[in-house]
Amino acid sequence: MRSDQFSIWKITRKLFNKVHLYAGLTCGLIVIAVCFSGTLYVYNTEIREFFDSELYFVEESGQRMGAEELKKKLENSEGAKVVGLTWNAEVDRSVQFTLKKEGEEGKGNTFFVNPYSGKILANTSDKTATAEFMGYMFSLHRWLLLDRVENPILESMSNRDLGRFINGVSTLLFLIGVITGIVIWIPNKVKNWKQGLQVKWSGNWKRVNHDLHNTMAFYSLIFLFTISATGLFWSFTWYKEGWQKTFDTYQSEAQKEAEKNLPKSTFLSNEMITLDDILAKTNKMRNFEGPIRISLPTSGEEAIGVRKYYSGFFASPGSDDLTISPENLEILEAKIFSELPLRQRIGRSVKYLHTGEIFGQFSKFLWFLACVVATSLPITGTLIWWNKRKKKTTNRKPSINLETEMA
Repeated sequence: MRSDQFSIWKITRKLFNKVHLYAGLTCGLIVIAVCFSGTLYVYNTEIREFFDSELYFVEESGQRMGAEELKKKLENSEGAKVVGLTWNAEVDRSVQFTLKKEGEEGKGNTFFVNPYSGKILANTSDKTATAEFMGYMFSLHRWLLLDRVENPILESMSNRDLGRFINGVSTLLFLIGVITGIVIWIPNKVKNWKQGLQVKWSGNWKRVNHDLHNTMAFYSLIFLFTISATGLFWSFTWYKEGWQKTFDTYQSEAQKEAEKNLPKSTFLSNEMITLDDILAKTNKMRNFEGPIRISLPTSGEEAIGVRKYYSGFFASPGSDDLTISPENLEILEAKIFSELPLRQRIGRSVKYLHTGEIFGQFSKFLWFLACVVATSLPITGTLIWWNKRKKKTTNRKPSINLETEMA
């Protein structure tokens, strides 16, 4: 019985080893590119704030101007309407206003503003070197830079969709590699478990490379699984909808339209309601420190959307979302993150599970290390395969020509 069980396990292990090998070899180069760019993009915000600090940080000087005063000043100078505001209460931070001109397509242009002087520090149309670089990293991570190719590669789909598809297939193969890898990692004998948990630094480079591949992958297993499983969310529509339905966050087109059918308002011309009123109402409803994002209605059938984020080293990445009437500041709907069912909290956190922001800076650092490991795995894995291949070639005995020997 034991012999039969061992034989079945040996066959299963061999099968998983083949799947692991060919999945890794197939997606190796793509995974290196995606994981390398992802490693950097984990700290996208910190990198931008460090190299473009003059956009995000200001010197405290006197008293801050009110949000409404800054709004009017911007609208007069730019000839456009404010449609969004990101308000940070920290005294050394700038604030960001998003403006759109009448008939303008897209999300508009975001201006970084000094809240003490009202001076415009920059806007998103003025690309800094850091913004350009991080834009390339994001493009590499999501679309393998194919979105930056002008001429269409295939007639059946856009270059961006092609990049998304290749990325998705590679991510799926990487996920299969993670799952099969843990089976291969399991030692044949109990006494060998310790070897699978450490690197033998005194060995030759082949042994060190082998141990690094196995050991680092094992310690990063839960992170690698989470990163790849959530990464598929942005690659395949069927996966995205499946995720949303599983975690109870799916909305049909009819449901989305129903949310927009709110009573008409005259907010855009109503001088009685100001941004300062909205901020005060939000802070009264959600009394904790954190940045606030306000989305103003662009038509008479929309409400005010407010999102307040948590802040802190171990802060949850979730936000408390309020839908506010633009006529009387009545709370039409409140989605408090901590009060949502666990399923919905997981579903709404897909981005933060992918980027590692699920537990603030603490988890971001762990995800950063896991991304470094993920970047190295195709390299160390290929070296293991190549070394075994060379060994098999060397160990083959040369064929003997009997006629020559007899002669």
